[in-house]
This record gives sequence, C-alpha cells and structure tokens, in this order.
Amino acid sequence: MSRVKRGTHARRRRKKILKQAKGYWGRRSSIFRTAKEAVDRALRYSYRDRRVRKREFRRLWITRINAAARIHDLSYSKLIKGMKNSQIALDRKILAELAIADPPGFFEVVKLAKEGL
Repeated sequence: MSRVKRGTHARRRRKKILKQAKGYWGRRSSIFRTAKEAVDRALRYSYRDRRVRKREFRRLWITRINAAARIHDLSYSKLIKGMKNSQIALDRKILAELAIADPPGFFEVVKLAKEGL
C-alpha cells in the first residue's frame, strides 16, 4: 500500500479553524483543539440566534404597534382585525415604523381599521 502524506490538507483545515477563532480569548484562539470547540459552539449559536432575532424583532414591533394603537383607544388585536377587514396589507415592521416616525399616518391607518370593525 502506498504512503499518504496529509500535511498540506491537515494544515489547511487547521488554519481555517484558527482563522475563524481569531480574537477569541486565551488558548481558544491559538490551540487547535480548543479553537475547534469554540468555533463549533459559536457557529451553533449564530445559526440559532439568526432565527431568534426574527422572533425578537416581531415582538418589538408588536409592542410598539400596541402602544401606539392604545393611544387611539384600540388594542393591537382589534387593530390587526380591523386592518384585515379593511384589506389594508401592511406588515408589522412597516406599521411599527409608521407608529414611531409618522404618527399622523398611523392615525389614518387606525381610522380605516376602526371603520373595518
């Protein structure tokens, strides 16, 4: 059986992990074994948290919309139902932005939603 020399492949693999671990604290940035564990964990967290970020932003938008709607004597759920009945197709991100940046525009949406109820 012929001899297999793996030096370049192993080095390339290790360098890739150590490059990803750059800036980590202590041996996590310089020792391959600990760096690999740290990088694997970081990648798992980043994958999970990309999904969590979407949930958190949706919660924030709903909170902002609810606060702005209650100023006009309407709860969040009734606002959304009235918008659906009035066939107003604005997503929560845009509604929250309207509530903060353009209160008169948000008031118009609330008026239309109240008519839909």
